[in-house]
Amino acid sequence: MQIKTVEKNHTLCAIIQGSGVFVTDVQSALDLMMRAKYELKTKNIVLAKEQIAEDFFVLSTGLAGEILQKYVNYGGRIAIYGDYSHYTSKPLKDFIYESNKGHDVFFTATEDEAIDMLTR
Repeated sequence: MQIKTVEKNHTLCAIIQGSGVFVTDVQSALDLMMRAKYELKTKNIVLAKEQIAEDFFVLSTGLAGEILQKYVNYGGRIAIYGDYSHYTSKPLKDFIYESNKGHDVFFTATEDEAIDMLTR
């Protein structure tokens, strides 16, 4: 895993790069957020959907809720980009829709859109 930073509109984002699953549980998500916060001095994280365990997108596991609640509690913001079209779960689609109306958690199609959401 590598992390690059991008600044837009005077806001710094940490872009997670590399193939593999980097967020597998709450602790790995917190470790990533703290690394961005203390090493890169940003609370904004951009991740590809493929870098998060698939259980995250099965809302009944509770993983998404736990991770995102920790991010919000600790002042972190996250944008996850990728193709969500193959998910058929109405609760997941509703969750994505509602998240995108907020200020801290976003689901987008592309990395550029994810950066835009965190820097608007």
